[in-house]
This record gives sequence, C-alpha cells and structure tokens, in this order.
Amino acid sequence: MQNAKLRSYLHFHLIVFIWGFTAVLGSLISIDSVPLVWFRMGIASIFIFIYIKWKKIDISLSRKAFLSFSIAGIIIAVHWLTFFGAIKVSNVSITLAMMSTGAFFTALLEPIFYKRKLIWYEVLFGVIVIGALYLIFEVQPEYRLGIGLALLSALLSAIFTLVNGKFVHDHNPTKISFYELVVGTLFITAYLAFAKADTFFSTSFFDLPYTDWIYLFILASVCTAYAFIASVKVMRHLSPYTIMLTINLEPVYGILLAFMVLGDKEQMSPEFYYGAIVILLVVIANGILKNRNLLRSKKETAVK
Repeated sequence: MQNAKLRSYLHFHLIVFIWGFTAVLGSLISIDSVPLVWFRMGIASIFIFIYIKWKKIDISLSRKAFLSFSIAGIIIAVHWLTFFGAIKVSNVSITLAMMSTGAFFTALLEPIFYKRKLIWYEVLFGVIVIGALYLIFEVQPEYRLGIGLALLSALLSAIFTLVNGKFVHDHNPTKISFYELVVGTLFITAYLAFAKADTFFSTSFFDLPYTDWIYLFILASVCTAYAFIASVKVMRHLSPYTIMLTINLEPVYGILLAFMVLGDKEQMSPEFYYGAIVILLVVIANGILKNRNLLRSKKETAVK
C-alpha cells in the first residue's frame, strides 16, 4: 500500500510537470489560439474515444447529463482559448503566474456552488492577491491584455473544476471528459465555420508546419488525453492536501521549462516575480488552512 502511494505521488508529479509543459508547447506552436485549441480538443477526443473502446466503457447518458456536459465542454473550450490566447499576446511566465489564481477563485466560488459561508481568511487572501496583481499590472503594463486573458482563463478553470466536481459523483470521469472535449470541439467548429469560413473549409487550414503537427500531437495525446486519464487513477491514492500542494508546482515547473526552452523571451522584472510568489504563497496557505479545517471537521464528526 505504501509503495502504491509513493508510486502515485511520483507519477502525479510527472503529470503536473506535463501540465506545466503545456504552456511551453502553446508558445512553440505557430498557429493562433483558436485553431490550436480546435486541433487539441479534436485529436484528444479521438485518443480518449480509442481508450473508451479499449476499456469498453459505457458512454450512454441521459439528455440532462448531456446538456450539463455540453455546458462544461464550452467552458473548458473558452478556458483553453483564453489560456493560449494569453500566451500568444504575452508569454508563458505571465500566463502561468496568473493561472495560479485559479485555486483562489475556486475558494471564492465554492460558497456559491456548495451553499456555504465565506470564510474570513478567504477575504483577507483576496485582498492580498489583488495587491499582488496590481503590482504585476504596474510593472508589466505591456502585458495587460495577456494578464486579463489569463485571469479570465483562471476564473473559467475554477468554474469548470467546481462543475466537474459535481459530475464525478454520478458519472465515469473518462466519459465526462470525452463528451466535454467533443462538445468543445463542435463549439469551436461552429465558430470557425461562421467567422473563418474562407480558411476553415480550405486545405490551408490543415497545411501546418511539420513541427506544429509534432507539438499538437504531444499536446493532445500526452498533455491532454494521457494526463487526464492518469491523474484520475493516481488521485485515488493521494490525499486532497497532497494533490493541492503538488498542483501548485505547475506554474513553477512551467516557468522553469519556459526559461530553458524559450530563453530571454521569458525574462521579467524582479517585481513580477515578487507578485507571482505572493500569489503562489497565498494559494498554498489557503490550501493548508482548508486541509486543517477539513481534518478538524472529520475528527469532530468521528467523536460525535
């Protein structure tokens, strides 16, 4: 059992490392964010469908469930559009630093989704995060559009996480992911057919550089299909606290990888890193306090 937990812990670190590399791939791929996300979701849908057939997973569901998955699929599509859009107009470091606020957005939205009271330290942390974001805005004004897109992406990620948190109690996670990716692909397809009909229905849309196809294949297979399926499996052996702390390493891994792969393009001012570190520390502190409260609540329940 202990060996299984250790293997799962190391495996999960690999998955988070892969998630951090996603942003670097987004910067390396030359096409715009809309076709990039279309290719990512479409190819990943195919991979997960093959996995479903291999594992013989039942993908039947009710009309109500399909509608719910469809809404979530559109949310995740827009999340990725804003995520890669932020990378295209700024850089990986800016985008990943702002994405660190996703866990904080989740903490603020939980009272709405799960009908609980707002906790005092969440309000305090919110004020600190706003101050850190203001610092970053002031010292990196040329990246304000990228910062705005990345913050919107983080908010959508938080909403998606909370919505999916309700789905997994009643449905197979692989089934959920498959329908969300398919609907997301169809959503972007409808946009491209309407707004970019002259290029979307031409061979030039698929005439990509050889390197783009390689990066897209890695993005869709390893960073999307594999990472999702593997993360669901290893999370069964890890505590929520361990999961939270490990996921918080994603921007750290991603920014370090960006320095190694992209070089000077990722160099930022010292004030940016001060702000980013403050945001990351707030997210970690919030997770620690939440975990303590959860353990205390479980002990009180056990005593009763």
